[in-house]
Amino acid sequence: MVTAIILLKADRRSINNVAEHLASVDGISEVYSVGGRYDLIAIVRVAHNDDLAELVTGRLREIDGITDTETMLAFRAHSRHDLETMFSVGL
Repeated sequence: MVTAIILLKADRRSINNVAEHLASVDGISEVYSVGGRYDLIAIVRVAHNDDLAELVTGRLREIDGITDTETMLAFRAHSRHDLETMFSVGL
């Protein structure tokens, strides 16, 4: 499983619409509205790097209102939860 964190800036009038659209995209497991330099954070969990590439360069480009993104690839999870098992259903 590939996990990535996408930091997003959005047009102020579009933040809620962008968040709802992101939450409906396959591979995005969570979307958070946040304070600070970014408006939204999306947590991505996909099976392969190619799936991540398609999501970031293809699907996100189609969402109106996103003005900037920064994608961070997770190397290792440090959690007391078994994340692999929690998100393996349907992958």
